Amino acid sequence: MDQGEGLGAGRPWPIMLDVEASGFGRGSYPIEIGLAFPDGSSLAYLLRPEPDWVHWDGAAEQVHGIPRSRLLEDGRPVLEVAALLNAQLAGNRVYSDAWGFDSAWVARLFDAAGLSQHFRIDTVRNLLSEGDLPLWSKARAQAEAELGKATHRAEHDAKLLQASVLALWTLRAAAPPEEGSTL
Repeated sequence: MDQGEGLGAGRPWPIMLDVEASGFGRGSYPIEIGLAFPDGSSLAYLLRPEPDWVHWDGAAEQVHGIPRSRLLEDGRPVLEVAALLNAQLAGNRVYSDAWGFDSAWVARLFDAAGLSQHFRIDTVRNLLSEGDLPLWSKARAQAEAELGKATHRAEHDAKLLQASVLALWTLRAAAPPEEGSTL
């Protein structure tokens, strides 16, 4: 899927990715992957744990609210999800606000599936400039007013991250130039 034109201050909307996991410790694995696309659509995939994916952190379950039993019943096989991600994201850069964790969990998914990943995961910070940092909390508040606070469900949180970046770009476009700027 190519990045299409969106409303974010005349820039293409970024594709956002969010991952929920079995925990944060060693042995944790992805349990849900959510995406927000340039056309405003979004989706999420629940993952059926591989037989050797046994780590489970009850505290993490308290945060995301997805019991392991649901994953075993409703989750999709890792090979299917990895193939779908490649088909939907091939050649694109996708952004995450937890790049270190999310890229490691996606890599674990692709390793278990035995497939190469055909898209790049990057940190959302690369969409921002130093001058954006003072505007970030206002942009996030605007996005939360529209979509609600983070739910720790992958699809919603990917949409919230995308809406936050778009709100930031709008605020940046409306902000007066910095003193000494040649704009």
